[in-house]
Amino acid sequence: MPQSDTDFAARETLRLIGPDPQNWVPDREGIDHNVVIVGGGQSGSAFVFALRRAGIGKIAVIDAANNGGASGPWLTNARMHKLRTPKNLPGPELGLPGLSFQAWYEERHGAGAYEALDRIPRLDWAAYLAWYRKVLSIEVRYQTRLIRIEPAGSHLRLHLERGGAITTETTRKIILASGFRGNGGPYLPEVLRELPGKLYAHTADAIDFESLREKSVAVLGGAASAFDAAAVALENGAREVHLFVRRDKLASEPVIRTRGYPGAYDNYGALPDALRWQQAVRYRRAGSTAPPDAIARAVKFSNFRLHLAAPWTSAKTFGSRLLATTPQGDIAFDFVIAGTGYAVDLRRQPELAAFADDILLWGDRFSPPADERDEALAAHPYLGAGHEFLEKQPGRAPYLRDIHVFNPAAFVSFGLPIGDVPSFKRDVPGVVGRISRDLFLADLPAHEVRINAPIAADFDAWHYRSAVWRPPYTAAAE
Repeated sequence: MPQSDTDFAARETLRLIGPDPQNWVPDREGIDHNVVIVGGGQSGSAFVFALRRAGIGKIAVIDAANNGGASGPWLTNARMHKLRTPKNLPGPELGLPGLSFQAWYEERHGAGAYEALDRIPRLDWAAYLAWYRKVLSIEVRYQTRLIRIEPAGSHLRLHLERGGAITTETTRKIILASGFRGNGGPYLPEVLRELPGKLYAHTADAIDFESLREKSVAVLGGAASAFDAAAVALENGAREVHLFVRRDKLASEPVIRTRGYPGAYDNYGALPDALRWQQAVRYRRAGSTAPPDAIARAVKFSNFRLHLAAPWTSAKTFGSRLLATTPQGDIAFDFVIAGTGYAVDLRRQPELAAFADDILLWGDRFSPPADERDEALAAHPYLGAGHEFLEKQPGRAPYLRDIHVFNPAAFVSFGLPIGDVPSFKRDVPGVVGRISRDLFLADLPAHEVRINAPIAADFDAWHYRSAVWRPPYTAAAE
């Protein structure tokens, strides 16, 4: 089917909803943008569309990636064959079926092909997102890195780096939609930190799997990314791959699904702190679940070995290799991959470091029972209803309310991996609604003038003058 014939549903959707409302936000002298979105992937793109439909203009999107193809993880460090989430979850289409993955896929491959999918293939999802940006004319400034946010009275000054040059731009609001790297970066176990860098990598890194051919490889972690890395190493000819898990079994109970029904999903942010904390602790203790196909992808290789209840207690160089100590004994490898997730540590984010200590954290707001203490969860920011940072000390850093968090640091506050597809339906409108309210109220004097402006008449009295019945009235003849 020619490409020009495949986008009918999208064109019809955009025609039927009509043009975007005009920008209603008054310009302010010296302010470049109303909203800057950091991250041009699926979340950033959805926010551009939602903000436009809310009549908010002067939006900019920046992304540190080299080009559109590398935006987001789908063509880089995402190594699964299929997305983890069900294929029919609402996504960046924001309630408009003609912009959905299903509409895109069916126009290209047919309804039967979509029906046959169990989950969305990763490369198809990447292609869909590229189409989404194109059909909605979403422009992303690539190779542009946010290096510092500086409060500047009623707005924020952003220090940006592009090609080694530093520039400064101003904005009234900023959305951090920068994925896992936007909340503290990859978590590297302490046992690996003293090893030479050539001997290890994190699953977040661009790993040269070809260089691991005929090598003995270790992988740490029992979640999906660990199994994906193990499988890719095996598929690229690793001599053997050993995957080490701290637990005595793989997590097989996706506890997060128990709060996926509309009542709990839609109202999660309004739950008492104690219940939100308890749910976060339950998720952490249950462990992240790898889907069965990710496990099967590695297990099918006869040179794959799974070690349960086998945390590494030490690791050191061993000639040109490394030697790991585990409860099951010592074992040597050529390379180790850490599939150990991501940390939440706002002080590690260069753009936030200057004021990270002013941000309210869960550890500042909530004191859990002794049996529910968790320092990793306590480091998550305690966010407002619009995903905005809050002040640790009221009045000290009021500008924090203009920084909105749409990355996994919002997990404890909102109960989902924010930035993944399941978070779009509820949280994108919530963030945009708060931004809209804040911008409107901040400019209320200007809006009072506008809404009280003289109103020109739509028509003259001659339209109805001939039908006017004037007294004295007379009774109608019988």
